[in-house]
Amino acid sequence: LATGPRQNNSIFYEIRTYDIKPSKMKEFVEMVNKYFHLRTAHSELVGFWSAELGAMNKVVHVWKYDNFAHRTAVRHALANDKDWQGKFLSPALPLIEKQRNEVAYLVPWCQLGKPPKEGGVYEWVTFQMKPGGPALWGEVFRAAINAHINTGYTKLIGVFHTEYGLLNTVHVIWWNESPDHRAAGRHSAHEDARVVAAVRDSVRFLESQQNVLLIPLQCSPLK
Repeated sequence: LATGPRQNNSIFYEIRTYDIKPSKMKEFVEMVNKYFHLRTAHSELVGFWSAELGAMNKVVHVWKYDNFAHRTAVRHALANDKDWQGKFLSPALPLIEKQRNEVAYLVPWCQLGKPPKEGGVYEWVTFQMKPGGPALWGEVFRAAINAHINTGYTKLIGVFHTEYGLLNTVHVIWWNESPDHRAAGRHSAHEDARVVAAVRDSVRFLESQQNVLLIPLQCSPLK
């Protein structure tokens, strides 16, 4: 029931979320900054962030794959990469409390964007929608996203719909210059009748929503 329209190719994105032991967060980030080039040598990293608000001691990273065979080949190569296994993975695993991964596709009306400049913050918004997939709620969800874009206060980076993981989940990534810039824009949007009307239509299909403010790590292509 959850499978719906997506980009007209086999490209997908693996979203990995790790909970880090609170006392080990600084150590984990330092290891990522020092050794993560060993991982990105094997496949394309879209972004790597640490949570600042809405969650703590959490990192999120997104990987792009051409297809599932591509991912299988990359995972096989990583398992045989002694530098990656010895310098990063083995020392990092004891620092991690929990790992979760999802496979998601960009929705067909969205291309993966980039921020207009470096130095901003990212808002990761997760919508848990009612069962039925985009055939049920896709158009009103798109209208709500476009209403926020049209206010001009924020920059859309991407909209992802899950294929593996918790189904009927949509992840939306926004970019803002700063947390204060985001707060001011949200205030303006809440007073915009166009946004209010579009959101009112879409929330009929909404089960829950979670927002996390993310800071890009040094290795992140999206900064």
